[in-house]
Order: sequence, then C-alpha cells, then structure tokens
Amino acid sequence: MLIFSKKADLKAHLQHHIQAGTTIGFVPTMGALHSGHLSLMQQSVAQNGITVVSIFVNPTQFNNPEDLEKYPRTLEADAEKIQGLNPDIIIFAPTVDDMYEGHTISQHYNFDGLENQMEGAHRPGHFDGVGTVVKKLFEIVQPTRAYFGEKDFQQLQIVKKLVEKENMPIHIIGCPISREESGLAMSSRNERLSAEERHGAAFIYQVLQEARTRFAQESIDSVKSYVAQEFKAHPEFVPEYFEIADEDTLIPATLKENRKYRAFIAVFLGNVRLIDNISLN
Repeated sequence: MLIFSKKADLKAHLQHHIQAGTTIGFVPTMGALHSGHLSLMQQSVAQNGITVVSIFVNPTQFNNPEDLEKYPRTLEADAEKIQGLNPDIIIFAPTVDDMYEGHTISQHYNFDGLENQMEGAHRPGHFDGVGTVVKKLFEIVQPTRAYFGEKDFQQLQIVKKLVEKENMPIHIIGCPISREESGLAMSSRNERLSAEERHGAAFIYQVLQEARTRFAQESIDSVKSYVAQEFKAHPEFVPEYFEIADEDTLIPATLKENRKYRAFIAVFLGNVRLIDNISLN
C-alpha cells in the first residue's frame, strides 16, 4: 500500500498514470473512516483504473476551534481499513504545512448563493474553506471522477459548482447516505456520542421520514410545525435548523412547485452537532 504525505511526491507518482490515460478516482475524506467512506472507495475502484483517498482534517473549514481540536484523527486505523478493502488504493495524508505552505487561510468563493443557505448561514466561512481545500486537492490528484456522500448534500452541490466555475474536467459523483442499522446517518462525529446518545440519535432520521410522508399531503409550513413540535417534546436535542429547500438552488421553499425538494436538518445532541437530509419527492 502506498501512503504519501507530500503533495510533490504524490503528483510525481500520478504523472505517469495521467500521461498513460489511466482514469483516476478520488475520495476526499477527513479520516475517522466508516463504512460510508468505504462504499465511496468501492465505487471508485469499480469505475477507475486507480483510486486515491485523501485523509486530511482541513482547518480552514472549521469555524469552531473546539470542533477542530476534537475532530477524531485515526490515520493508522484508517489505513488498516483501506488496506483491508483494497491494498492498491493510494492514500494521501498531508500535513497542514504541506497543503497550505505556511498560509492557512481560505480563498473567498462565490457559489451563486449556494454558500449562503443552511450550513453556510450557521458556519461562516465554512464553504470558503471547503472550496479552498477541494480545489487544492483536485489540482494535486487531477482525478477523472471524485466521489462525495449525499449526507453533506449542500457540500456536494458546492463542489459541483466549484468544478463548473473553475472549468475543471472532473465528474462529481454523489453517493447515497450510508446509515447505521438504527437509521442514523454515518458520520465520524458519531464516535463522540455515548452509546445511549448514539442509540437515541436514530430519532433524527425517524423525524425526517415522517416529514417526507407528511410532505406528500401537507403544506410546507405544516411539515415544519410537525418537526418543531417533535423536537420540543425531545429536549435532549437542540435543533439548529430544519429547512425544506430546492435541491438545485438550496433556496428554502415556501410553496410546493414542480421541483425536487429535500429536507435538511442540523441538531445538537449533547455537544455533538449532527446533520442529515432526505429527498422528499
């Protein structure tokens, strides 16, 4: 198994593959890998000549220093999981200095308003950080295809917009949300939940499923009212937002039209922030 910690070394290694026309699949991660990440890698391996996985906790996308500090870093265990899946997968695990060359700041992006909704509104600068690191990674790896999970659906739309605006010849592939048996969306942050909290957190997905059922017959305001009441009855959860938005523009919907809609939620359980979403039609 090949593990690169310097971008110059990875670029040199990939150069002959690029010149030979080998298709490159890329799965960017922040580590603390779970089976959701591994499913992205499996899809990449099936669809490309070689696959690169990055493991990098990107400091510029955290607006909360404590969240950055507590983010799990498990490189050795991550490498073992990747080795078990497919030893031919290439790992890129750079340092912050190697990625940012001493200037750990974000580039500012205009994503046509996608960055102002939901996560963007509640985490100022977050998507500037995402855009900055993803662009750097794409320039290093030069992938044919890149794979992102739909749990971070807003991020997926942002990355598609980044590729469009930067005119990068990369096919962005969104992959379905992987869930635990309880329905809880898989996330590296789940590791910070107690066993009791993790079991109880399945409530988030149950509410989303009921919201989808109600959306078919009720108004948007009625669905939002239902969700608010459910969380009011479960005070261990502190909702940050619940939004029903157009899938393409991410603009919050007020009236149902002939569009594709998705429900988005962010909620705190203890001091752990969890996000999820579900397609409504």
